[in-house]
Amino acid sequence: MRVYKEAIAALSMGPLMFAQGMLVRRFASVLPEAKGPRAGVVGVGRPLRVLVLGDSSAAGVGVDTQDVAIAGQLAAQLADRFQVTWELLAKTGATTKSHTQALIDQVEGKFDAAMICLGVNDVTHGVNLNAWLKQQSKLYDILEEKFGVREIYVSGIPPVKYFPLLPQPLRWFLGRRADRFDHWLADMIEKRQNCYHIPIAFPHDPSLMASDGYHPKAGAYAQWAGWVAERIKDRWARF
Repeated sequence: MRVYKEAIAALSMGPLMFAQGMLVRRFASVLPEAKGPRAGVVGVGRPLRVLVLGDSSAAGVGVDTQDVAIAGQLAAQLADRFQVTWELLAKTGATTKSHTQALIDQVEGKFDAAMICLGVNDVTHGVNLNAWLKQQSKLYDILEEKFGVREIYVSGIPPVKYFPLLPQPLRWFLGRRADRFDHWLADMIEKRQNCYHIPIAFPHDPSLMASDGYHPKAGAYAQWAGWVAERIKDRWARF
C-alpha cells in the first residue's frame, strides 16, 4: 500500500520533479574526483588484498586526495593488522551494470575482499529495482568466480533523503526510492554466504557534506571506511 501511495504521489508531482531534476543537473556544482594513486601497499602483518569498486563516492568526490577518500582511509584503518594491497576502480556516474563491465575490462588479479559502493546512480537514473538486484547479484558472482574474492562488503545506499542539494519534493521521492532499494539489497545479501550489507548510518547533519551538497567530506569518508574496516577485522580474525 505504501509503494502504491508513493507511486500515485510521484505521478501527480512528476512534471515538477522532472523540472527539478533538470535544474539540479544543469546548475549543481560538479566537484572533481580525488587526486592521487588508486592502488598501493600499506601496513605490516598478514597479507590482505582489497578491491574497492564504486561511483563518485568511491572515487573520492568531495575531498582533494585519495588518502582521505574512502579507499585510502579503508587501507589505512586496516594497516594496523594487515599488509594491505589495495586497488580502486571508481568513476563518477557509474551504475552497477556499467561498473560490472568496467571491472571485467580493467581489473586483473585476485583479491581477498571487495568493498562495493554502488546504487545511488541506479536510484536516480530510474533503474528497475528487480533488474538492479539481479545486476548486483551478477557482480558478486563475478567477483567470486573471476577474481577469487572470499568476502564482499556492500555499502548500503546513502541517505539520499538528507542530501541538501536536492529540492523537495524530488528529495522525498528519491529518498524513498533509495530506502526501498537499500531494504531489498540487505534482504538479498542476507541470503548469500560471505557477503555483508554495511548500512550507511550518517546522521542528518549538513556539516558532513561537501560543498556540492551531495558527497561526503573527509570525516564522513573516515567513518564510512571505519564501518567496513571493523567488519573486515572481525571476519578475518576467524580465518
